[in-house]
Formats: sequence, C-alpha cells, structure tokens
Amino acid sequence: MYKFLGIGAQKAGTTWLFRMLSQHPNIAFPHGKEIHYWNRQYPKHPPEDYLSKFISNTLAEGEITPAYAFLPLETIKQIHHHAPDLRIIYIIRNPIDRAWSSARMALVRAEMTFTEASDQWFIDHFNSQGSLLRGDYERSISNWTQVFNSDNLLILSFEDIHQSPQSLLEKCCQHIGVPNFSNKTLQVINPEKKVFSGSSNTLNPVLQEHLKALYKDKIQSLSTTLNRDLSHWL
Repeated sequence: MYKFLGIGAQKAGTTWLFRMLSQHPNIAFPHGKEIHYWNRQYPKHPPEDYLSKFISNTLAEGEITPAYAFLPLETIKQIHHHAPDLRIIYIIRNPIDRAWSSARMALVRAEMTFTEASDQWFIDHFNSQGSLLRGDYERSISNWTQVFNSDNLLILSFEDIHQSPQSLLEKCCQHIGVPNFSNKTLQVINPEKKVFSGSSNTLNPVLQEHLKALYKDKIQSLSTTLNRDLSHWL
C-alpha cells in the first residue's frame, strides 16, 4: 500500500533515513530510493505505472525523493488525488549548512577542486533557483499543507539524526503507522558517516555572511511558523 512519502530536504539525512527504515520488517520501498517520479517523469508517464508497484496488503510502502519538497502545487494536488491519506516526512536542516553542503557536492560533480572555485562560483550556486527552493522550507510546508491535512506532514530536524536518532525513528514509525523497531533487529547506522559528501573545506567569512543574508529572514519566519527556536541556525 502506498503509505508514505519522504520529500526532503536535500542534504538533510534522507539517505540515512532510507537505510534505517529499510530495516523495518513492516516497511518496504518497492522502487528503491530517489525515484524522482513526481518531479521528472510525471505526467509523461502516467501515475498508474508508478503506483502499480505499491501492491502489498501487509506492508507500509513508500519512497523518498528529496526534490519532492518543492513540487508545484498542481503536482501535489495530483498526489493527493491518488493517495489522500499519504503520510509525508520532511527533514529540515539549517538552510545555511544545507546550501553549503549542496554547493560542495556540486563542486565534486563538476570535477572541480576547492581551490579552483572562486567565492563568486559559490555565490552563484547559493543564488540559483534550485538551491533557494531547496532551502525555502516554509514555502514547501505551505504548499503541502494547502493540499494535505497538516497532521499528514511530519517535520523532523536533521540535528535529531545526530542527537536522538532512536527517538526520530520512533516518530517516523508512529507517523507511518507501524510498530516501533525491535532493538534486536535495528542496527543504527552512524549518521556521522557522510553520504554523497563533497569536499570538507570550511565556509569562509565572505560566503558565510552571504548565506546569512540570504536566509536570515526565512529562518526567523520559519521559527515563528513552527513555534520553534531556530536562533542557533544564525
């Protein structure tokens, strides 16, 4: 049964979550991870083809694709049309750290070394539409909750993967509607082990100030919306 969808954010621990949930005996990922159906294949390939993989009557089936967080509103409406009870999981991360991690990954994919990239190269990446949309959590939350009931959306913190992974996984299980992990079967993967990481260079003051200027207002607004203290992000 098509039960849940992980929508992001990119560079916020979705691969770790996929690996952890894959261990659960009542959870399955028929397509694997990062199918990119709703953001790349739809509507060219009809939803029936995608949904035909979710056929179990006993397992909670789903998928995780980080790019789904900023899907257009009309696509989210289509998802709701086919699965109105879908449980949605959204992991958010300090958008400054997320943007820096994403830029470093892009650097590696461009086959460039850190010394070859100027500050302007990084600034252009930070200012790109793709990076800005991925860090605009409030916009994503608004779009999804315009269509789905807010109770269908579980918002988690990247920091909790490091600080309280067991608690985070219990929240996921409860949200999806499956029993908690058995301590005998769960093997908690070290969240410090990087997945798809870029270079390890630190953020210099020029780039740090640029990112703070980009995200200060968004962080403060999100803090109000979620009623969470996010001041440490700045």
